[in-house]
Amino acid sequence: MGLESGKHIEIEIEGDTYRVVEGGIKDIKRVNFLKSILEHNGFEVKWGEEARKNEEDPKTMMVAVTDLTFNPVLAVYGRRLKSPDGHRVNPNYWNQKGEKYNPNYWDEKV
Repeated sequence: MGLESGKHIEIEIEGDTYRVVEGGIKDIKRVNFLKSILEHNGFEVKWGEEARKNEEDPKTMMVAVTDLTFNPVLAVYGRRLKSPDGHRVNPNYWNQKGEKYNPNYWDEKV
């Protein structure tokens, strides 16, 4: 999911409804990264392991927030989120591409 999909998926955990921000995450570092951004911006975050269809399937995790109106695509491209160090979050920062932070994603050469 993440910025590649505009799907709105809600899940219920322990009787509460959450909006999935990103699923299919294989690395705990990614979970902690997203959690730090979302909590810094005032969201209540829940994360955990996703259900597997088979025992052979790899373990994946998901990150969700209690705000059912949250859409990561609109939040990132609308520049509504700030990083813990105070910069605006752009797609490269959200997707953890490179170490160079350029707030103007439209200036990036592909």
